[in-house]
This record gives sequence, structure tokens and C-alpha cells, in this order.
Amino acid sequence: MPSASRRDFLRQAAMTATAPAIQAGFAQRSPNDTVRVAVVGFHGRGKAHYRAFAKMPNVRVAALCDADERLFPEAVAEVEKLAGHRPDTEYDIRRLLERKDIDAVSIATPDYWHALMTVWACQAGKDVYVEKPVSFTILEGRRMVEASRKYQRIVQAGLNMRSEPEARAAVRLLHQGQLGQVYRGKVMITKPRGSIGRVQESSIPEGVHWDLFLGPSRYRPYTANRLHYGWHFFWDTSTTDIGNTGVHHLDLARWGMNKRVHPVKVHSAGGYYVWNSEQETPNFQVATLEYADGAIMDVELSNLYAPPSPVFNLFYTSEGYLSCGDEWKAMKGVFQPRGPETSPTEHATVASFPRASYVPGPPIDPASEKSVNHFENFIACVRSRKREDLYCDILEGHLSTTLCHMANISYRTGRKLVFDPDQERFVGDDEANRYLTREYRKPYTLPDKV
Repeated sequence: MPSASRRDFLRQAAMTATAPAIQAGFAQRSPNDTVRVAVVGFHGRGKAHYRAFAKMPNVRVAALCDADERLFPEAVAEVEKLAGHRPDTEYDIRRLLERKDIDAVSIATPDYWHALMTVWACQAGKDVYVEKPVSFTILEGRRMVEASRKYQRIVQAGLNMRSEPEARAAVRLLHQGQLGQVYRGKVMITKPRGSIGRVQESSIPEGVHWDLFLGPSRYRPYTANRLHYGWHFFWDTSTTDIGNTGVHHLDLARWGMNKRVHPVKVHSAGGYYVWNSEQETPNFQVATLEYADGAIMDVELSNLYAPPSPVFNLFYTSEGYLSCGDEWKAMKGVFQPRGPETSPTEHATVASFPRASYVPGPPIDPASEKSVNHFENFIACVRSRKREDLYCDILEGHLSTTLCHMANISYRTGRKLVFDPDQERFVGDDEANRYLTREYRKPYTLPDKV
């Protein structure tokens, strides 16, 4: 409903969400009931969404939505081939949310759209699967949690490493204390990316709804660099690669460290090196986050060429360390117990720590964990209405995404910051607190109250 005002939409959506017909949807559903899903945004990651749902029994990809209508023919044909039916197409999510026959929306749009779409969907009585990072600002993440709770919606954050049996087995051992006390989590990522160069402004391609694509972000003239994937490299639309790639591993670090609170301090540095382009965000960034109990989480992310490392997550414990690989391969978790130690006054040498003396630690057994992918887990919870069974509820997504926002805010202010976890604000720093939210371009505005 592009012609309707934002206020009218919110009023209508709120009324819909509280109507008896929607309330009836809170009841447990039969596994034989068809769950009708709309996938929003499918130039990249969204393809995995509609492919997964199209293959599930009693799940129907009812609609595909994207601001670039040029993407429709290929995606529609693929869904039809996989599922035997043609999904509807729509370029404006607000029209989809008016439909009573849509049970859930699966969001894989640019990051700056995630919060608005999630809040609107909850208000319209839809369950939500939302890609990482779940929000564009810390305040947005909190609003998403509030909307999920108020409208009793199932909202899954797309931090899908939590569905990996290897990750689940490793975290279970960490939480059981079998590997000792975890005092530090470290994330290391090397993901080389070339230069985006400099692209001139041009006319908007036919089929691209540019205003809708930019949504809440500042209006910019069309350039190819700001459309598909290129939006990752400009501050108006980006959460940096810390938010794009790093959030998966920061989530695993926080989960393994069993931290369900925000850190209290953050310090980040880095920059944009080597390439001469119009990219605004850093291509090398490091950050350290400190918790109230003294535990530390640190991340190093490089988009420049560097020695590749198979280790992306390290957990340091009182008894040794646990190393895990990335989420796209089998996570060969290996626990390395502590080796021989010198006395406090003795000079340590490499020879003091012979690797042959190390004894293997407890085995990490992925076979002990149920193999259910993230999309299947979401649909199961849509049916059961048991939010506690989600592998990554929106609150978990908010806590992990906030780590990225904190790092980026420290980077942009250029200093170490102190954070109040309860108020979700920086202490005594007005400049840092201005980054807790953003200026929204009407009518794409985040409501003060959901």
C-alpha cells in the first residue's frame, strides 16, 4: 500500500495483530498444516531461504518479494521446479503484510531494512526469520525483541552456526565445564575482497524501485555500487564486515562463553587500506570487548590478503584452549589441554613446551547432536509456538549483533567506550550515544513504541 501513510499502516497492522483470527494462530499447529512463507530479498542469501522452504513438507513459498523486479523470473522458475507451484511476486513488503494467507516472512534484505520489516511483520501477526545482523542499530534490536514479545511472534535470528552439530557439541562441552573455565573468546577472520572502485551516477534501471530499496536510509542518487551487495561498503547502509561476516563468529564466541549480557567496555581500531575506491567502511578492523566479570572477547577481521587460517574461533580456558573452524565446513573442534608450565621465576623457552607431551582432551562428538537446519527449526517452532525451542531467538540475535554495533561505534568515535548493559547506552559519551539510533527517511521510520 504505497499510497497509505505510515501511521495508517501501523494502526491497521496493530489491529490485525490483535484480532481474534490472528490470536487463534497462537495455538499449536498440526504438522500437517501448511505454513505459508513469503521470502523478502533474494538477490543473494535469500535464494537459500526459498530453496530451503520449497523443499520442506507442508511448507509453501507463497510469495517472493524484492525491490528489484528483474530478479523475479529466475526465482519463480526455481521455486516452481522445486515445489511444483508458482509463487506470487511483490516488490513492496507492505502489501504482503496485508494478506491473511501469509503465516511467516523470511527476511534476507540489506541490513538496514531488517528491523522495520521485522517489527511491521510482528504487528501484522506474522512470524519472522530474519537474517544476520538482525539490526542496523542497538535501539532497533531492542525494538525487535519488544515486538516479538508483545505480539507473541516466533522470531528466529539467522545466526545459523547455532544449528551446526559440531558447534552445538563444542558449546555443550564448554557449558558443562569439562574444558575448564572460559576466560577469553577470540575470533579471527581473513576474507579477502577486492576494490569496489568508483562508479558514476546513472539512471535507475527499469524494474528497480530505488526509493524502496533505500528505505529508511538517506536518499542517494543511483549508482551500481550502492545496489546489490555494494551497499555493504557505505556507512548509510553498512554494518561493516564485522556485522556482515564477523557476527556469526562473535555469536559463537558469546554462546560458548555463556554470556547472555552485554559487555561493559569496547575498543576498536582499523582502517581502509591498499585500495583506492569510494568504499567508506574499514577493510581491516580489530576490537576487544570486556565483560563485567573480566572475561574478554576479541575479534580480528581482514578483507585484505593475509595468511589464511583454518581457525576462526578460539576459546581459552583454565585447562587449555578449544579451536573451531568456520561455519561453511565441518567444524573440526579440537581441544588442546595445557602443557608443562615453568615456575614464575623461570625463563620459558620453546623447548619447555614439547608438543609430544600434550594429552588429547575430551572428544567433541557432533553425532551426539540432532541435525536440524536453521530453517527447519524455525518452522518447527512456528508450529509448536515454543519460542524457547528456537536455536537463535531474536533476543540472542540482538545480544550478538550489539557486539558488532559496539565495535563499530568505538571505531567511528576513535576511542575506548564504557557501556551500561542495563540501559543499553554508553556512559558519559553523547557522541557515541548518537550512534545508538539513526535518522529515518519518512515514511520508513522505526516506531518509538511497538
